[in-house]
Amino acid sequence: MFWRKKESKPAMPETGEPVAMQSEESAAKAVTQTPPETTEASHSIEYAQLEGKVIEAISTVFDPEIPVNIYELGLIYDIDIDGMSDVKIKMTLTSPACPVAGSLPGDVQRVVEDVENVRAVDVDLVWEPPWTPDRMSEAAKLELGFM
Repeated sequence: MFWRKKESKPAMPETGEPVAMQSEESAAKAVTQTPPETTEASHSIEYAQLEGKVIEAISTVFDPEIPVNIYELGLIYDIDIDGMSDVKIKMTLTSPACPVAGSLPGDVQRVVEDVENVRAVDVDLVWEPPWTPDRMSEAAKLELGFM
């Protein structure tokens, strides 16, 4: 006959009551898991910080014929950053015949790729809705004499 020693559960020092045992996997999850609110809040902060850095980078790109950066000109229609730090940008130009149509999207891609924590960048040149001066920021309108 084989006898197995009965494993005793650790007891709480104050009460002597047994403590529920956790598997190593569930214990590891309990340690590394953060409450959903914290995760969502920190993700929002990280997203906002990364988005700010992306906008800052885009703001260094100028159309050579206009003394205002393309972000203030309203040429950036959308910036989407997924959870993996892939950035997708929808942008337009002031006109389909713009002489920098071939180079400006590539300039945007290069400056955003240089932003810390950005994994990949996709720049999509769109023509709808068409760009109008109404899309410019107040500062750009002031700089260019539209006010």
